[in-house]
Amino acid sequence: MTSATLLRRITDYAARADPYPLYAELRRTPVARQEDGVYAVSTYWEIAGLLHDPRLSSDPRNRVPTAGEEDILEEEQGLPPSFLRLDPPEHDRLRRLATRPFGPPDSLRRVSDMRGDLARMVSGLIDGLRDREQADIVEDFAYPFPVMVICNLLGVPHEDEGRFHVWAEAIVAGLDPGEEGEGPAERLRAAQRARMELGRYLAGLIEDRRRAPGGDMLSALAAGHGDRERMSPLELVVTAVLLLIAGHETTVNLITNGMLTLLRHPDALRRLREEPGLAVPLVEELLRYEPPVQLLPQRTALADIDVGGVTIPRGAPVWLVLASGNRDPRRFPDPDRFDPGRTGNEHLGFGGGIHYCFGAPLARLEAQVALTELARRLVEPRLVEDPPPYRRNPVLRGPRHLPVAFDGCVP
Repeated sequence: MTSATLLRRITDYAARADPYPLYAELRRTPVARQEDGVYAVSTYWEIAGLLHDPRLSSDPRNRVPTAGEEDILEEEQGLPPSFLRLDPPEHDRLRRLATRPFGPPDSLRRVSDMRGDLARMVSGLIDGLRDREQADIVEDFAYPFPVMVICNLLGVPHEDEGRFHVWAEAIVAGLDPGEEGEGPAERLRAAQRARMELGRYLAGLIEDRRRAPGGDMLSALAAGHGDRERMSPLELVVTAVLLLIAGHETTVNLITNGMLTLLRHPDALRRLREEPGLAVPLVEELLRYEPPVQLLPQRTALADIDVGGVTIPRGAPVWLVLASGNRDPRRFPDPDRFDPGRTGNEHLGFGGGIHYCFGAPLARLEAQVALTELARRLVEPRLVEDPPPYRRNPVLRGPRHLPVAFDGCVP
């Protein structure tokens, strides 16, 4: 197998349960041009450098469309890109405004003050399993928990979850670069339609918050910080769409991948049950070992970039394979071993540079609380199916279902 075909193999669903042997092959050529012209970057230091390189653009307007996308670009594009898909200075302004009601420096304790609410949500979900002998960790826990969290944080009515769940599925599917099922063009169109529908829904909520503000983030974002520090109405809707989707989709994978990993490593599960303080380094190791975001497929070189002994030409599409970098033996000793006590764990699980994950503090806290309580309260949990069925998306990789049997719940 040549390095030019490996990325296609990695995105194929057949590799979803265990892409790591393919990542190891990909690292033999740290920067490898694929058959379709994509440059795949797979080693830690090269990825870390590009995450901080202003010559690598996240803006889709700088990307040359692939086959099948040209006609989409000629159609109405719907909502513009969120700040996640923008470059400075647009990115910096919008991210700064979005950060103010979420964390430092303006809202220092918003995330840390949520710990009690998170614990109550987790306890309630586990209480619902007490009379059962088996549960799907995804459907019964890892999905509803982050959804409740992001709804409370933003001020989105939780009873509307059924509506935005459908839109979220379509939007996330639009990130899938694979070839399974409908083609990329159809997925992109469906994602655009879903973003528009979700945007209209959130626009209505934002208008409600303008008339009757509360203590949620939508109210704070709608209020702004003076005429010169305010998002436009369209920017506000686009940011709200991003926060709602990103605020739960990746955390579902983090918790599910975490529980799967713990069940495959019973010593680590036992340690977490006996040492709750282990949750902090354990979640960091999960972010390295089984990151919920496996790769960043939509970057574009704004100039010729020399990296890893290869020149990536201006205009070329670049994929940063984060999960491969997290298993790079040049950076992490014994990288294929799950080690909750690993030190110096500067992983790529939340990306890096100006696009470092906006919600990283909240995702960390959610995973720490969730996994600690699952380890403490489920009696003799065990996998029903290994490997479990996975989501089709190779970007946001995680089990679609995780059936687990157990012998009751500790009060």
